[in-house]
Amino acid sequence: MMQFHEVRFPASLSFGSLGGPERRTEVVTLANGFEERNTPWAHSRRRYDAGVGLRSLDDVELMIAFFEARQGQMYGFRWKDWSDYRSCSASKEVGFEDQIVGTGDGVSDRVQLTKTYASGGAKYERPLTKLVAGTIKLGFDGLQVHEGIDWDVDLNSGVVTFNHPLDEGVEITAGYEFDVPVRFATDAIQTSVASFQAGEVPDVPVIEVRI
Repeated sequence: MMQFHEVRFPASLSFGSLGGPERRTEVVTLANGFEERNTPWAHSRRRYDAGVGLRSLDDVELMIAFFEARQGQMYGFRWKDWSDYRSCSASKEVGFEDQIVGTGDGVSDRVQLTKTYASGGAKYERPLTKLVAGTIKLGFDGLQVHEGIDWDVDLNSGVVTFNHPLDEGVEITAGYEFDVPVRFATDAIQTSVASFQAGEVPDVPVIEVRI
């Protein structure tokens, strides 16, 4: 059972944090100089430094309280990645046609919400598991449909359930905001009033967890 608290790290503190996705690639250089590259990971994993976003001693106190309540690495929590938390581009508002998330098959009555990253003909489909309440919008074949009437969503798994299986070929689109499931990547945080006033912030590593 995943040990997870459904609470978000204070968004005001994560706003200035550093971080992003990482991949694991195994590179083998052959005798002729060519390479073979493989990866054991189907999905990327994100890392952040929560310490960079701290701007005052009040922020430090808030962060320490959050850390203690999670018992260090023991319990996971939600994290808002300000550089990537919506289904649309940064300059737009969330809309029900932002992402194509599935196609009706006449049998299934549910779909996993995903976000697709595409570039140069290649793409990566990222499953989302921590949706933000009140932000999800859904469409069937270009027409918006409504929560509680046509569908419901599990915010903690990202699975949308329809009130009946969709006809074969119906395009399912969605828009949403989402958090990243993470935990602290350390059981110790060292802070100093003197160093913080001098402009040095504590190192507070955070890492994504699989749900």
